[in-house]
Amino acid sequence: MIAVVAVLVGYAIYESASAPGSATSNAPSRFSANGRTFLFTYIATTQPEREAGLMNTKVTASTTMLFAFPSSGNWAFWMYDTNTSLDMIWVNASGNSGRVVYLVTGAQPCFNTYGYGCTTYTPDEPANYVIEAKAGFATANGIAVGTPITFG
Repeated sequence: MIAVVAVLVGYAIYESASAPGSATSNAPSRFSANGRTFLFTYIATTQPEREAGLMNTKVTASTTMLFAFPSSGNWAFWMYDTNTSLDMIWVNASGNSGRVVYLVTGAQPCFNTYGYGCTTYTPDEPANYVIEAKAGFATANGIAVGTPITFG
């Protein structure tokens, strides 16, 4: 029993040490791409908020979620306990403008026990924002790698 507790405490310390922390600036409330503006339904600026993401959340065609990180990095995402397929859009931005550096369309939900075996999506380039939306959002709005994004 003591060994199990020691392992869990060690894991918790590892996780907190490797967590990226909170985004330091005010997160934007909307973004524009290809002449269209979208409001964020949800915004995650802390590690617990980013970990929860859209898990167990009803996602509609107008749902968008912004994951804001305190610095650029190759932030990995998965689809554990997400109720629908999603598009994931990694954006590297400076100030209010940036560009899409990586895109996953139609990522499938994963309901494996504790997330074991769920696909992990990791970008090729660093980003400081990730936008999630219902699958089909990126295609319907002409969003691809290289698309300019403006935050507001």
